[in-house]
Parts: sequence; structure tokens; C-alpha cells
Amino acid sequence: MQKYIDRLSYEFKIKPSHTENVIKLIDEGNTIPFIARYRKELTGSMDDQLLREVADRLTYLRGLDKRREEIIDSITNQGKMTDELLAQITDAQTLAELEDLYRPYKPKRRTRGMIAREKGLEPLAAIIIAQELKTGDIEKIATEYIDAEKGVESAEQALAGASDIIAEDISDNAEIRKKLRELFMKKGTVESKAAKEDDSVYRIYYDFSEPVCSIQSHRILAINRGEKEGFLKASVTADHGDALHIIFSEVITSESIFEQFIKTAAEDSYDRLIYPSVEREIRNTLTDTASEQAIKMFSLNLKPLLMQPPVKNKVTMGFDPAYRTGCKIAVVDGTGKVLDTTVVYPTPPHNKTDEAKRILTALIKKHKIEAIAIGNGTASKESEIFVAEMIKETPGVSYMVVNEAGASVYSASKLGALEFPDYDVSLRSAVSIARRLQDPLAELVKIDPKSIGVGQYQHDMPQARLDEALGGVVEDCVNSVGVDLNTASAPLLARVAGFNGTIAKNVVAYREENGAFISRAAIKKVPKLGEKTFTQCAGFLRVAESKNILDNTSVHPESYDAAKLLLEQCGYTLSDVAANKLDELKARVEKIGEKVLAEKCGVGVPTVQDIVSALQKPGRDPRDELPPPLLRSDVMDMNDLKPGMTLRGTVRNVIDFGAFVDIGVHQDGLVHISEICDKFIRHPSEIVKVGDVVDVTVLSCDVEKKRISLTMKKPKN
Repeated sequence: MQKYIDRLSYEFKIKPSHTENVIKLIDEGNTIPFIARYRKELTGSMDDQLLREVADRLTYLRGLDKRREEIIDSITNQGKMTDELLAQITDAQTLAELEDLYRPYKPKRRTRGMIAREKGLEPLAAIIIAQELKTGDIEKIATEYIDAEKGVESAEQALAGASDIIAEDISDNAEIRKKLRELFMKKGTVESKAAKEDDSVYRIYYDFSEPVCSIQSHRILAINRGEKEGFLKASVTADHGDALHIIFSEVITSESIFEQFIKTAAEDSYDRLIYPSVEREIRNTLTDTASEQAIKMFSLNLKPLLMQPPVKNKVTMGFDPAYRTGCKIAVVDGTGKVLDTTVVYPTPPHNKTDEAKRILTALIKKHKIEAIAIGNGTASKESEIFVAEMIKETPGVSYMVVNEAGASVYSASKLGALEFPDYDVSLRSAVSIARRLQDPLAELVKIDPKSIGVGQYQHDMPQARLDEALGGVVEDCVNSVGVDLNTASAPLLARVAGFNGTIAKNVVAYREENGAFISRAAIKKVPKLGEKTFTQCAGFLRVAESKNILDNTSVHPESYDAAKLLLEQCGYTLSDVAANKLDELKARVEKIGEKVLAEKCGVGVPTVQDIVSALQKPGRDPRDELPPPLLRSDVMDMNDLKPGMTLRGTVRNVIDFGAFVDIGVHQDGLVHISEICDKFIRHPSEIVKVGDVVDVTVLSCDVEKKRISLTMKKPKN
């Protein structure tokens, strides 16, 4: 335990006492959202992201120690463990170092070195590698090891076998492999060539090279995919002479008659055994690093996408564009309940724009529709032009193009069929598109995060790691917003801290059978929901129907007494909370002093701060404090764009080399990292995130290639 505390404290620059508490809390089965929100005193107020990083690193270190024990047991059972080797294994800091030390003792398939040992040539190899003879004839020495019965019929065969043994021993040398790995990482080059001359998206990599130490993650992933699809041949190389120099300096210990022989064996070892292995390791390391970066990028994009401000209490029309099969329409009320559905044909080949306009205008008037959500898939541009033209005659209606990634996945899923058994797949998509505008989090949580389409190369990632990371993001978002216990769907409830799919379904089933929950505590009656689960989930559930106003805040039930005492000390009651009459609460707390109140209430200062914040806004949705989404009432065409035009747009995706911005012309424009701001930044995410509304200026527009180049830099006078 102590070594983990020391290591994690050093790596993450956190107090050892906080590290120890985090490890204990995790080991006790507490969820990350619960620890982040309700155990701040114990963790030094670490946020959920840092807690997940610490938890991941703890898992790695424990896995490393488990592998260390397995290796020690294996070598000990072989009777080959020495004090020096044990010390090296104990000191190894990475899995790669451990595996290098284990390599000579690892069960192998039958190798050339093994065959040579079976022929009795190990003593000859030992004489050669000892390098003690300054004079003499190598072949003459080798003749002593000729043994026709063992298959050694000449001195040349004996020396060849000895060379195989030496080459294998060099390949198994952990120090040599460590130094060669460092050479590749510091001075190596990633290279790719065309595997076939077809024109493809990978053409920039047909004759490509870049240093290992500086190549960007997205290039690694692009090269990997190009190779997988058969367009590229890729490799990692290092200077042959530098590599041999490292090996020679380790194995040539003195001048002897065997020097050239050992050098030849060393070169064979490098070319035949070490290089293919180390090159594969380096490529795996680069891929792992690039994958982690891509997963991190996906997580960075996913969080603001999920946390986009909802367009609340507006009757909304979901518009799922299509050509031949017609555009599917669904009207939902302010709570997401479906009011009406239809199909219209304003797009080619039908072009029934007048009929579509008549049908949809009637729906707008009938249901008092205020917002239209248009999916951004096939026929989106034509649909947007049609809608923009139509709503000129219906004042008060605006629209937004919504990212429909994953809508078809949801529509064809068991959940979609269960939720809307009477609608076909396409109408379910229209409902999903409408609800995405109303409450992005509640709708997107129903979809596998990989299908939401924000990030780079997500389908090339290690799927288990990606699922874990993205699941963590969704969990953090859901719990930071809170969930209405009486309206939340099972997929949304399943993301609440302490819940799983089974408990979520049980909650919904209990609610349907017994009616709305009248308090947080009432959830304890749900099957398989014990006290431990209640502790984890309670603070993230909201029950607006409860007689206790605290049940509709983020105050945890364990702190209800503290909250009541705090109110009393400041001259308030729970009825004042319900009536929103706490305008002076913060000032009164400051006057008394947070530390004083914390002592009187029996909690820490961070908990006092959180209670005060929660009491001031019962039922608060943190997303309401963000800038609202950009709704439009007109549409532009790419042909309308001219260099120098300034437009307002929404950031749709942030990647390693820039950000894509929706400026209302169907084709997103790219703001290259160099055009995001005037100062140097390492990554676009330092300045922008998905959902940000930004002002951009058009640099260039290539209509034929559908490329728009934008800048966020302010024009210089």
C-alpha cells in the first residue's frame, strides 16, 4: 500500500494523505462520481478526471506487481533465480523492463539456439563469448566439438551453432534491448511507402518519414489504418551503425581472436531477432500512445457534446432528411412526448415542396412548434434550405442542424423498439433528433458513445479501453447534472453512480407499478437496491415531488442534518429554500465564517460550500449556465462564402490539428490550430470545445473539394 501511495503522490503531485484516502475509497467500492462530489475533504477536492487517472494508474501498478510475482515464481521454479536477477526484477518500473528480464527464462518454441545447445555447442559459445584467448585458430578450437551423432559434422557447423547461441543470448540481454529501445525512441524514424499506386486519402503517406520522437498521434493512426487497408507499408527504422555500436559496446569486452566472430553474431542477432522485435514494440508503443491521445480527445469532445444546454419546454419538430424515401417528421412536446408524425417529400427526386410546406406549416400551427431539429445526414442541405424558406412564413420558429450520428443505431436497437414499438425505424430517428435538441444528454446516453461520432479513429481503438474511458465521461456528465428519479429512462438511470442496468430496470418497473417516488428514501424499496447502492446514488437523484426540498438538490442525505443546521445558523428554514428566499445566504455564511459553520455542522469546508450552492438553486441544471445553442432562421450556400466574411458558428469537433466549425452552410469549416488564436498552443482543446459558439473569418473556400478554411484570429487593423 505505502509504495503505491508514494508513487502516485509523486507522479500526480498530490498529498500522500489524499492519495491514501483515494486508494481506500476505491478499494471500498465507492464510485468516482461519489468520491469526487461527496468526499472532497478526504481527497483534497480532486475532480472526477484526476480521480480516474489516479485509479487507472493504480490499476496499472497493481497489474505490474502481479506480473512481477508471476515472473519471480516462474524463474524460481526453474531453479535459475539469483540475488542479482531478483533485485533487477524488483526494481523494474515498466512492463517492458519486466518482460525483457524474463525473456531468457520464458518458455519458447524450438529455436536455432536451442537446437545448437542440444548438439552440445554451448561450451564452445561460452569460450568464444569469454574472449580470453588472444592467439590461436578459431576453427581448430571448433573441431573439438564435432560430433556426427549429434549432427555436428564440421568445424563450420560447430561455429554456426555457437553463433546461433551467442545471437540468442544477445537478443535476450535486457540491458541491450533497453538501450536499443531508447535509440529508436530518440533517434528512430517512422516511414511509410505506397503498397499500391491507387489514389487514396493516404496519398500524403506514400513517401513519408518523420522522427519517432515528434510524430503526431493522428499520423500514427492514419498510417496504421492505411496499412490495414492495404494502401501503405510502414516501418520504424534507426541507424544500423548506431544500433550495432550499442550491441558491440555491451558484448565486446576485450581484444581477442573472437572479436570479428562475435561482431558477426551480434549483427545476425540484431537483424534477425532484435530489430523485428524492437520495431514491433516501438510501433505498439506509438500506437498505444496515439490511441490514448485519441481516446482522451474523444473524451474531451464527448463531454461538452453531452453537456450542451438543453432547449427546454419548447414543442419541437424532429426532421430526419432523406431523398427517395422522404423526410420523416416527428413532433414532440416540451417533455419529449410524441404528439404527431408524418412523412414529406420536399427533396429530390420528388421535389414536392409546396405539399411539404403545407403539411408542416399546419403542424407548426396546430402544435405551436417553436424549434425544428434537422438531422445532418443525407439530404440535410436540401432540407435545411427548405426549412429556412418555410419558416419565413411562420414567425417565432427557428431551426438547428443536429448531429444525428448514432440515431440510426438507436432506432434499430432493442431499446428503440421497446420505447416506440408502433413506429418504424426512420420515425424513431426523427423522434431522437428532436429530443437531441431538447435534452442532448438524456437522448445521447441511449447510444453507444463510439457511435456518437466525435473524435478520431474511434473504431481503431482498443475497444475495452475506449468503452471504459467513454463510459466514465458519460457517468460523470449524468451525475454532474443529476437525474429526475420519476422521469428518467432506464439507460439514463443506469449511468447514475452505484447503479447498473439491472437496478435501473428495476427502478423503472417499480415506478410503473407503484407510481412516482415521493422521496429519495423511497427508492430503497426497489429490489436489489441496498444501503451501499443508496449511499452512492442518492445525491445524484432528484425528486421534485418530495415534501423535503433537499430531495430536489445535490445535498446528500448524509448531510441533511448539516444543511438544516447551516440554515438555522444563518437565520433560514427549509421553507425559505422551497420559496427561493436565500438571496443573502452567501453573505451570511461569509459573515459567520465557513470554518466556523463547518465545525458547528460537523462537516468540512468543501461540504459547506457545496451545501450553500445547492440550497440557493434547488432543482438546478448546471447546463443552464452555459451559452444557449445557436438556433438559425436562414441558410447560406458555400457559393455565398467569400474570403474576409465574418460569421458565427458552433464548434462540432476538436481534433489534434484544429477544430471543425458549423457556420450554417452544411459543410463544416476547418480552423487550423495555427488559426485558433495569436498565442502558441499545444492543442486546440486549450481554447475551444465542442458546442462553443465562436466568431470566425473565412480564409478560403474550395467548393469543388468542399473545403472551407477559417480563422478565429481577430483581424488586424
